[in-house]
Amino acid sequence: MALAATSHHVSFPVRDLDRARSFYEDLLGLQQIARPDLGFPGAWYQAGPCEVHLLEVPPDADVGMPPHGLNPLAPHCAFAVVDYEEALAAVRRRGLEVVETSSARGQLWVRDPDGHVIELIAPPRAG
Repeated sequence: MALAATSHHVSFPVRDLDRARSFYEDLLGLQQIARPDLGFPGAWYQAGPCEVHLLEVPPDADVGMPPHGLNPLAPHCAFAVVDYEEALAAVRRRGLEVVETSSARGQLWVRDPDGHVIELIAPPRAG
């Protein structure tokens, strides 16, 4: 018997919730959803059938480290976007470091304010 059939949520530890919310809400356009009082700050978002949970952690909490640089081979979360060029332009307007491919491949990678690698993937275009 299989224990898991679909993704439920992905969580990211963040040091500054307001800064992280700007990335996930303003850049990615995720819609915040209700979150129970868990005794610490955070925000939950709906991302298709999966949720994204931001967990604000105390400065002294050891929750591991994101990769030291922007590396597509590092553990990451991917969000589907409609248009590669539009996503690339939005990332550049924010002055974020980006690893880009092309409209034909439809993949680019950035890091959120806490250094977590985030892939943005669009349907590939012929050409």
